[in-house]
Amino acid sequence: MTHLKTDRPTRLFRSTRLRRPAPGRPDGEGPPARSARVPAPTPAPAPFPDPAAIPAPDPAGTRAARRRDRRVYTRSHPVLFALLAAARRRPVVRLGSTVLVHGTEAYRETLTQVPLDRTAAGTTGGAARQLSGAGTLFDQDGTGHRQARRSVAGDLGATGTERLRPAWRAVLDRRLAPLAAGRPVDLAEVVRELAGTTVRALLALEPATDPHALSEAAARAAATAVRDHLPGPRRPGTARAAATAAARLEALLTAGDGDPDPSRTAGDASLRAMLAVAAVSTTVAALPRAAAWCADAGLWEQAADEALRPALVTELLRVTAASPLLPRVAAADATAAGCPVRAGDRLLLVARHAARAHSDPPDARHPAPPSVAQLVFGAGPHACPGARVARAQLDDLLAALAPYRPVVVRARVDRAAALPGWRTLVVRATAGEVR
Repeated sequence: MTHLKTDRPTRLFRSTRLRRPAPGRPDGEGPPARSARVPAPTPAPAPFPDPAAIPAPDPAGTRAARRRDRRVYTRSHPVLFALLAAARRRPVVRLGSTVLVHGTEAYRETLTQVPLDRTAAGTTGGAARQLSGAGTLFDQDGTGHRQARRSVAGDLGATGTERLRPAWRAVLDRRLAPLAAGRPVDLAEVVRELAGTTVRALLALEPATDPHALSEAAARAAATAVRDHLPGPRRPGTARAAATAAARLEALLTAGDGDPDPSRTAGDASLRAMLAVAAVSTTVAALPRAAAWCADAGLWEQAADEALRPALVTELLRVTAASPLLPRVAAADATAAGCPVRAGDRLLLVARHAARAHSDPPDARHPAPPSVAQLVFGAGPHACPGARVARAQLDDLLAALAPYRPVVVRARVDRAAALPGWRTLVVRATAGEVR
């Protein structure tokens, strides 16, 4: 593994040693001077290196990062991943009554122009309805969908994100502190606490609500619901397990709601549950994988630069594609990239391929077009409303990790998770205040 040198940042922030003046000259050197000379002012060092001077990602490191990241797919859903990889050479592929959508434009066209049945079995909306038992943001259309989106826009918009930010920053400050002492840190465990803490703040739950328990309950509910709707044979008892997990999550949310709103309906409670599930599952999937990419591909120089970091965040979210596969069902006859789609056809929209995550590695200096990077959050009226929060969380995580230039020392795939990710990702610092 190749590590980038960090001589430039070190010189920029090196402190200046103060010297005690000796009698005579003000600067403490030699006998008194005949005339006092005012030293020329020293220009302040630039706070960050020139982005153009930051070296490009190491090709060997990029290959290593991609090999590691592929493991979250091949060890959690090997058969499904192999099928999708084999069919990705064409933008749209029909296999019986199932249509695989890989191409960038085909993916966007399907989400924006093909009528979709958002309550059908085998879809995200169907899983949401089974999980919550009422209408949610994920299984609605028309007026109901627009009203649900407006109800969460304030919580997940610019103002809401800044309100939530201190909660997850406090977790990062506390949980990443051991890196400065040379001790390893499990980033997967840190992000699970971060996700639970964010949900606790988002839903205004009691401070005593355990973020770990909240995160685990939401992840379990997501995993069991998705497992019951994945393509292929289903294990016996998956529906019962999904109902049990959903009930446990709702009980935890109810217990943490110290001052419940008497006007809140069953639909409101279901929306809160689905927000918890979506926030936890995507955060836990994306953030550790993004950190592993930086460690393996040597991207910490880009992460440390404030000018480049926003673009790197977008690139990492594109490449990790936390929700790599969107299962949908066509509600009416249509076409996708020239391929006929019939009502009732199952659509598998491969966000990972549409966003070119499988072929274009992350590089903040040469990012993918915004129209491509945004596809991991959907398109049109069904775009993910939590994109701003996701970007802010990853930005803060990278900013906190970059001074330590951590490397991965141990990683284990979460085979039971709803979305591909790491159950364990232990890192240690190679720079910073390591003692």
